[in-house]
Amino acid sequence: MCGIAGWVSFDRDLTRERETVEAMTETMACRGPDDSGTWIAGPAALGHRRLAVIDLPGGRQPMAAEASPGNSAAMVYSGESYNYESLRAELRGRGHRFTTASDTEVVLRGYLEWGAAVAERLNGMYAFAIWDERERRLVLIRDRMGIKPLYYYPTEDGVLFGSEPKAILANPLARAAVGADGLRELFTFIKTPGHAIWDGMREVEPGTVVTVDHSGIRTTRYWTLETRPHTDDQDTTVARVRELLDDIVDRQLVADVPRCTLLSGGLDSSALTGMAARRLAASGESVRSFAVDFVGHTENFVADALRDTPDGPFVHDVARSAATQHEDIVLSSAELADPALRSAMIRARDLPMGFGDLDTSLYLLFKAIREHSTVALSGESADEVFGGYKQFFDPLAQQSDAFPWLVRMREMAGEQGDFLTEEARKVLDLESYIQDGYDDAVRGIERLDGESDFEFRMRKICHLHLTRFVRVLLDRKDRASMAVGLEVRVPFCDHRLVEYVYNTPWSLKSFDGREKSLLREATADVLPRSVYDRVKSPYPSTQDPEYLVAVQKAAADVLAAPSHPVFGLVSRRWLRDAVEADTARITPGRRHGLEHTLDLARWMDMYAPALTLS
Repeated sequence: MCGIAGWVSFDRDLTRERETVEAMTETMACRGPDDSGTWIAGPAALGHRRLAVIDLPGGRQPMAAEASPGNSAAMVYSGESYNYESLRAELRGRGHRFTTASDTEVVLRGYLEWGAAVAERLNGMYAFAIWDERERRLVLIRDRMGIKPLYYYPTEDGVLFGSEPKAILANPLARAAVGADGLRELFTFIKTPGHAIWDGMREVEPGTVVTVDHSGIRTTRYWTLETRPHTDDQDTTVARVRELLDDIVDRQLVADVPRCTLLSGGLDSSALTGMAARRLAASGESVRSFAVDFVGHTENFVADALRDTPDGPFVHDVARSAATQHEDIVLSSAELADPALRSAMIRARDLPMGFGDLDTSLYLLFKAIREHSTVALSGESADEVFGGYKQFFDPLAQQSDAFPWLVRMREMAGEQGDFLTEEARKVLDLESYIQDGYDDAVRGIERLDGESDFEFRMRKICHLHLTRFVRVLLDRKDRASMAVGLEVRVPFCDHRLVEYVYNTPWSLKSFDGREKSLLREATADVLPRSVYDRVKSPYPSTQDPEYLVAVQKAAADVLAAPSHPVFGLVSRRWLRDAVEADTARITPGRRHGLEHTLDLARWMDMYAPALTLS
């Protein structure tokens, strides 16, 4: 896992711009703490920061290779290709000779053999850039589900690119500006494909290839989530899910560095931990597992609209059942409310997301894990794949022509962006933006012949979660983990599993009337009974009132600076009321507004973005 950056300028020689390229690359030192390198040849410059996971001495980058005279390329690569060994064998059969044992060289030589079509052969998570010297073109490729990030910024004579916006913004050609649509993305919790929020910047969409040459920039799609008939019965479907999961876990346990699992005590992470434990036990190894918790959380837990039970007891049941080497990372409210930690997460994400302790606790969890392991397996995305969220079973969400995760938000959290000024809300018109986004998102979803109205509605809900909602969470996971140099793998995002389960009818996905029926039944043998019976519980959030007190105090400090630019967006009156409110009466919506305000203020201090409402 690594950070990549680069610059292509067809009208100049970039050998004179090494300092700038190195500055772009250095912004991602956290993503790659083990090594760095640059490669510059005429109009192309590539930068790389490395987190060494496979072939520690041999996988240095940027990497260049030649298949034949005149057929050469240079590459910077971020991610893992889990089927690299079988691809290496195939390429050897085609005459390629390898000098390293790394998956990086396999992907590079795969490009020399098949061109951009190499992406169709990869199984994994990846984002990479290749400068094709023969064709004098840059090729940017991103994995099917969007697990690894990649951005680009067109210039007058080429393009800038990087794993994160900060790498691009480090180049003088890029302007740190955010317009109305960028602000709309920040305040709506939807993910518009290709939208990077920063003006002029684009995200390489999942499953696409972006090609840059002297004639311009072109995007082609090599993968999309397609509708296909499902003919397997229930028993065959459950067996196929387990077969896929066993293969996926086997592949994703491969590493030359210490590995672990993220364990929440929910179905997803418990299933992975159990399967990994069984797999490693065959070779005499045990699994390390880690969980996040808060001081006094289990003892003082109060059930709410999202969470019925605390994680702790279930985590420990799994740890005992799977015989893991387990450690709880227990966090205090003082740690979570540390202003320096908020700044670290904003820096990691380049954006003010307003997730509060959901972000900072994840960052601290990953930071603690990194002291012991370099690779972690996560249960992220199982809810989107198998149908785990409450909205999948909510009749209102099922029948609504709206993003399903937003249908009940007004009841729980209030209006979208209710902490914004009246002018900002009027100009941004978030409700219309959300509706337009929904209409665009469902356009083109294919319906099977004979598919009932209800099954088609559930297909749309599943599609929205897999192409919009999951990308918000994958981005959060990537930024928080890579900010501390931890590689988090997401087995449930394997495209073979995603394609198979997506096309399984909802009646099969929920055959026992519960969430994630297929996953529960497919992994029942590795689960303790308590977890098998547990109802879905989201990622935990602290319930300690002292945390909210600290958030209110920080917001009061913002109020004490009346000229702060944040008040060009945030209502001073709303913020004052939230700061003065009794913590026991602070709703989820008000809490989110406070967090978002603090993030916005700190982001403006750090990035000084030029904001445009109109």
